Amino acid sequence: MTKRIHVCVAWPYAAGERHIGHLAGAYLPPDIFARYHRLAGNQVLMVSGSDTHGTPITLRADQEGVSPADVVQRYHGRFVEGFLRFGLTFDLYTHTDTQNHWDVTHDLFLRHLERGYIYSDVQQQLYAVDDQRWLPDRYVEGVCPFCGFAQARGDQCDNCGRTYDAVELKNPRSKISGSANIETRPTEHFFLDLGKANDFLIDWLNRPDKADWRPNVLNFARAQAESRELRGRPITRDLDWGITIPVPGYDDKRIYVWYDAVIGYLSATKEWAQITGQPEAWQDWWQEGGAVESFYFIGKDNIPFHAIIWPAMLHGYGPIAAAPGAGPWLKLPSDVPANEYLTLGDFKFSSSYGNVISINEAAERYQVDAWRYALTAMAPEANDSEFTWQEFVRRVNTELVANWGNLVNRMLSFTYKQFNGRVPEPGPLDTADQALLTTVLAGFDSVGALYAARKFKAALDAALRLSQEVNRYINDRAPWQQIKSDRAAAGTSVYVALQAIDWLKLLFAPVLPFSSQQLHAYLGYEGQLFGRQYTQEVADARGQHLALRYDHSAAAGRWQASPLPAGQALHKPEALFIKLDDSVVAEELSRM
Repeated sequence: MTKRIHVCVAWPYAAGERHIGHLAGAYLPPDIFARYHRLAGNQVLMVSGSDTHGTPITLRADQEGVSPADVVQRYHGRFVEGFLRFGLTFDLYTHTDTQNHWDVTHDLFLRHLERGYIYSDVQQQLYAVDDQRWLPDRYVEGVCPFCGFAQARGDQCDNCGRTYDAVELKNPRSKISGSANIETRPTEHFFLDLGKANDFLIDWLNRPDKADWRPNVLNFARAQAESRELRGRPITRDLDWGITIPVPGYDDKRIYVWYDAVIGYLSATKEWAQITGQPEAWQDWWQEGGAVESFYFIGKDNIPFHAIIWPAMLHGYGPIAAAPGAGPWLKLPSDVPANEYLTLGDFKFSSSYGNVISINEAAERYQVDAWRYALTAMAPEANDSEFTWQEFVRRVNTELVANWGNLVNRMLSFTYKQFNGRVPEPGPLDTADQALLTTVLAGFDSVGALYAARKFKAALDAALRLSQEVNRYINDRAPWQQIKSDRAAAGTSVYVALQAIDWLKLLFAPVLPFSSQQLHAYLGYEGQLFGRQYTQEVADARGQHLALRYDHSAAAGRWQASPLPAGQALHKPEALFIKLDDSVVAEELSRM
């Protein structure tokens, strides 16, 4: 039965380069997942966009003396370019400064206000006397009140991941001037009443369908809910950049980013529906109880927002239809497969601290599939994982090139030269031939199940082990020796190996889409394994914006073991992967 798989991807601040830590943690995993499900014949909708309203944007704008809109335009374009180069198959990658997103955010705000999930109150916030300005969240840094980290932000600690109010920071100082001449002053704001959703969250997080959630996500979320410490959290700030508050009398304040950014999953789905000419189609993806599974791919610093706050917001919205008791409710997350951090030395990759290897630069220097392979193999699925250039080179050379790449290259080159550039006609298959094909064939179930379970490292390992089985078969059969005395037997061995390679091409394809497409062509097939990516200018009442789009019709239902046609003409093969020189390590370390 065909499923609807809604893939929701973390929204990056349009304030700094996306780097390979982001790619490994939040952007590559959903693409692997989406590609697998499209191949398996499921209907997939993968959405995200650039977060245009965070204080990192206004902070950078202040530092550079430009407008926040200038910063957004620059980095949103860079994100689209980088994601396009890495083959991330968004059905829509948009941003939050669209009229559609403003409208959807206003709708949720007013519904939450109407249903008592939002209230107004006066709170103490930090004010920089020397700067003569309020210090919302990332405009301030200090010592974390929980772990003592000295460079904690005003909303969340990069070291321990805890969230808090900025007034809880110890030794706060302005990020603008560095001044510690800071006072707490009263200001009126709106609050999301998380405490009102506390009982619901405890019940929801303890339902049986949470059994396959990652322990790091589920344990954290349950602890937060069961502590019963959830309370009102301010969702507005004293800013002039952001979404307006749809209530009179608050012109000098804006809805804050953490409330509006998670709404992006809903607003992007609505924008996708509008762009495709099906304005009501968004409901097919958001009706609770429908045949939809929704997955939120994020980094661990976003766990509280996606496993606590966003579910509370969805619950607080109530039924889709405004009338009490009418219509289905908004779909809650089926899973939040958050990754830990990919670190560089002792620190996580961080745009804020300049500790990055940008994805745009990475794509320029090495093959994209080499990156996709290495970052999947190193992925911080359960624990923080350290990136080193030594490990990158080792993974590429001893696993990707020496195992899979070498198998493909030597078999296709041998076949092209010895069998007139065509797939040979096999003779009767013996026990060893059938055993190999049976083993690789089983990978469609076993490897597919791992992709579906969001266990991408394990899926890649399983596919690699099957490649090793084919290498062993070829070494045992040695068709380059067989052909000297029995051309027909050599042809059978070659056919069996090529058939296995053809199937492995699909098992690797979610991780290695570019080289799998290249191999698809070398084996003599026409057309695309996947669809095409493209950018599109989208206009609405707030102006034009660049959107990354994807046509995935070509991929549907390819996850199956089709027979390789004997006699099919091959294209002259070339090596799929480039072996890296050991000098890469020293060269890259000298850049940092």
